[in-house]
Amino acid sequence: MQKLAFLNSVRRYCALWVNTFLFCFAGLSLAQTPSELASFPNKPIRLIVTNSAGSGVDITARSLAQGLSELYKQQVVVENRPGAGGIIGDTFLLQAPADGYTIGIAATAHIVAPLLQPKPPYKPVEDFTPIALVTSIPNLVITSSKTGIKSLKELVDQVHAKPGQFNFGSLGDGTSAHFSAEILNRAAKLDVVHVPYKSITDTYTAVWNGDLQYVVYLSPSGLPLLQGNRAIAIATTGRTRSSSMPDLPTVTELGYPDATSEVNLGIIGPPNLSPKIAQRLHDDLVTVMKRADVKERFLTQGGVPAVDASIADYLKTLKEDEILYRKLITSMGLKK
Repeated sequence: MQKLAFLNSVRRYCALWVNTFLFCFAGLSLAQTPSELASFPNKPIRLIVTNSAGSGVDITARSLAQGLSELYKQQVVVENRPGAGGIIGDTFLLQAPADGYTIGIAATAHIVAPLLQPKPPYKPVEDFTPIALVTSIPNLVITSSKTGIKSLKELVDQVHAKPGQFNFGSLGDGTSAHFSAEILNRAAKLDVVHVPYKSITDTYTAVWNGDLQYVVYLSPSGLPLLQGNRAIAIATTGRTRSSSMPDLPTVTELGYPDATSEVNLGIIGPPNLSPKIAQRLHDDLVTVMKRADVKERFLTQGGVPAVDASIADYLKTLKEDEILYRKLITSMGLKK
């Protein structure tokens, strides 16, 4: 009996030792060692863009990719994976290895696209790793010169006098321009008609011809509308005045603080990305955004580099955006 008890004790001791060894070994293999972090990146990085090439988000992504490439002496390649409102590109990122070599740029569509689905394919905040808030781009409230409207007060007064007779446009239900205009419409109690278009150039023509009385577009998309004095910017929806159009008042200054809306652009990674790698990418992105040439590109689009925002700040922004758009989707009846 004593011998049997001794043998059982030895077995338990050996089993405990083996399990402890395996646990420690697994922990060491999964942890990011200092040498691995110091050598990151040692191969090209892919930056996934869910928009088409040439879009405002794509232009921002390419500015960042160029800066990181020069900083790392490694190529950061922009990969455009549009489709399904951004779900195709985000699904690709979701399934990528959590090693820091595949990251993505997130805008409004990242939050909205899954929320529009009857069965969301992923959670836009919880299922990804926040890395860095890049910038917040305001919208421009733009009226057709055919209307003769030159101020937000005039727009509000005329719509109130003729409810249901004014049209605003966007690239479809649930797009950034649709939501931004709806936020303004609700704040100013505007009874208007939404007219979706297939291309942004079609909306330009409609504004110039007077078929659309106004639009609420991101600065990069709205600026081409102003060429030739066929349309006029009457307000910005940003929290502060735009550096590129300092004379343009904000909606808050004009009495409609609830009409404030901005599109937040940020960099995200796949789930379970190492916090150390996320912080390294964040810090390097801030270094790039502090460059004079990159800052100038952002300013021309109406945005300011978010160099003071932490990863925690960006996570807070993503959560706030999800709450905002979830409420809008429900109240607007956009859920499929």
